[in-house]
Amino acid sequence: MVSGTTKLVGLIGDPVAHSLSPLMHNSAFQAMRMDWAYLPLHVLPGNLRDALRGIHSLGFLGVNVTVPYKERVLPFLDGLSDQAKRIGAVNSISMVEGRFLGDNTDWSGFLRDLAELRFHPQGSRALILGSGGSARAIAYALLSERVTVTICARNTATLPGLVGHFRKLFPGRLTEPLTYENLHDVRIEADIIVNTTPLGMAPHAGLSPWPEAVAFPHCALAYDLVYNPPKTRFIELAEANGVKAVNGLGMLIHQAALAFEIWTGASAPLEIMRKAVTAC
Repeated sequence: MVSGTTKLVGLIGDPVAHSLSPLMHNSAFQAMRMDWAYLPLHVLPGNLRDALRGIHSLGFLGVNVTVPYKERVLPFLDGLSDQAKRIGAVNSISMVEGRFLGDNTDWSGFLRDLAELRFHPQGSRALILGSGGSARAIAYALLSERVTVTICARNTATLPGLVGHFRKLFPGRLTEPLTYENLHDVRIEADIIVNTTPLGMAPHAGLSPWPEAVAFPHCALAYDLVYNPPKTRFIELAEANGVKAVNGLGMLIHQAALAFEIWTGASAPLEIMRKAVTAC
């Protein structure tokens, strides 16, 4: 039960109703007998600045940030971790002495999940679908592991900036970017394909970022950051072509555990968090 002494954290995004983060964090707080609560906060476009002011006024100690605000939130923050600066996107905010400090736990959560899946990315080739804040975190994670990365996106307005940013950080690691229109004309050579777009998640359930008219490439792993629903059209297309495919639930758990530790200073009860969301 939330009381006048309860410490508040939460999630801001649009949408947030699909998110398993409240269940996961609140299960962890309950198991550890901590008087904390995690609340989903649906923030409509145009209301981001006001939402952050409200979070500050209500005494929240932190929030996670999901689509579409991982990049848009940056101008409203007072400071960034080194990783968040290098990525150019934030998925976790802490309130420290009245200041909003941005961090990114997506990239390390993704790598921790790959390790659990026994996929070792070092020296491999990756295709990333999307060019938003999640794409930035995944690109940073893979490039840090000496992966050769190709980015494919519909949004040609954001694609050059993303590619230019990471070419400066990791010279020689990014190939020429692709658009969905020229997927028909190129041969995809990748060991891992990662969907970082919201396609497949409500209100886009049933849609795939991979074009239905293009054969799904042979690769070792197809990874969909969408986890609700657990089997997206992207995963179905991969599996129909004999490719191992997983959703982003593992990454969700690991990035949440890292955020939990940033906010509380306590070790996250990882298995309790995992059990809470895998039992759904």
